[in-house]
Amino acid sequence: MKFHLLHPRDQLVTIMNRIYHNRMTTLSGGNLSVLDEDGSLWITPAGVDKGRLRPEDIIHVRPDGAIVGPHRPSSEYPFHRAIYARRPDLRAVVHAHPPALVSFSIVRRVPDTSIIPQAQRVCGPVGYAPYALPGSEELGAAIAATFARGFNVVLLENHGIATGGPDLLTAFQRLETLDFCARTLLSAQRLGPVKTLTEEQLALLDTRCNYLPEFVPLRHSSREREMRQQVVETVHRACERYLMISTEGVVSARVDEQDFVITPTGMDRGSLEIEDLVLISDGRRESGKLPSRSVCMHMAIYRTHPAVNCIITAQSPHATAYAITGVRFDTRVIPESALLLRDVPIVPYGVQFLEPQRVADAIAGDTVVLLIQNDAILTVGNTVLEAFDRLEVAEFSARALIEAQGLGEFTPIGEQEVDELKAFLAQGKKQRSPMKGYDG
Repeated sequence: MKFHLLHPRDQLVTIMNRIYHNRMTTLSGGNLSVLDEDGSLWITPAGVDKGRLRPEDIIHVRPDGAIVGPHRPSSEYPFHRAIYARRPDLRAVVHAHPPALVSFSIVRRVPDTSIIPQAQRVCGPVGYAPYALPGSEELGAAIAATFARGFNVVLLENHGIATGGPDLLTAFQRLETLDFCARTLLSAQRLGPVKTLTEEQLALLDTRCNYLPEFVPLRHSSREREMRQQVVETVHRACERYLMISTEGVVSARVDEQDFVITPTGMDRGSLEIEDLVLISDGRRESGKLPSRSVCMHMAIYRTHPAVNCIITAQSPHATAYAITGVRFDTRVIPESALLLRDVPIVPYGVQFLEPQRVADAIAGDTVVLLIQNDAILTVGNTVLEAFDRLEVAEFSARALIEAQGLGEFTPIGEQEVDELKAFLAQGKKQRSPMKGYDG
């Protein structure tokens, strides 16, 4: 799906669907708008269930102010109009009430975006607008004044968040990324002190390992086509499960000894298609495409571990909370997590850019999941499904551990039980395929 080619009505419905189903607003909350080339404003309606929004529900406000559509425009229409008046470079505005960001807004704090390398680039500096009556001209003036100071992301006191962008997808990505930071920080603060990245560390994001020599594939094998389909389905599934967001997360899958496919850089994960993936062959990239910045790390892992057929890196919020605090992630929660995750080491920030072989070497023995400090969780598997299963189990286990903090002291599965599980796994490998070693 080429999002930019969709009509504004369809864009608004698509993004509101993501916001609602990722629990960033309620059926009555949140509103989005797009400013068209001719000066028309397309905006979500008032009083319509946001979880069941249809293109025909979208309201068209013509340049002369005439309103076309079956409903009233959003009650927050005044602040959308005010923002566009003060920021003519913006063509889309998003407003929602994600619980994590509301939490920050009611304690008058702005989430720190320097916890992972990409977030600060996506969001930029975050502004703050004082409270005013929702739907009022006063609120519109306060928000617009903050946007006029150059902010593209504005936290609204005791209210939620408003973001703007040159297009609706960019505005949404700014909302989603700041919400990810807020969710991750709320979890991390239960574990211990949060570590942030310096400007020098953030600059490592510009390390361009992905500009590999190009080649033109002569054909696409059935195996390659199968792996493309599996990777795209996995990325979409990860986004639906909030294990990835539209700007973060990488999946690759081995095609043969020399080749693998990998997700591209700078592309919306939610609308990824099979032709967007990049084929990597013998250290070269498919012509005209730019793979993920982490492609060299994936190459090192595949080269070092012939049994690995899939690699996933993701910024799921609870697992990432361990990555930004450095607290040990104890997987001995339930048999499934102890069996599938095993020990989860953490590697220093920066090695994924500068020393990818160190990441590959960290995957040894029982290590099939690891954390990259202030960046991501990494899982590997013999199949795409196995790597994704480990990602899901890691996020669920991390969430269980964090939420148990307020209940009492964590009691892990004992060493004897772990040894029994390992024996069970070894026996399962003799009798069953890797994914059937444990069925819950």
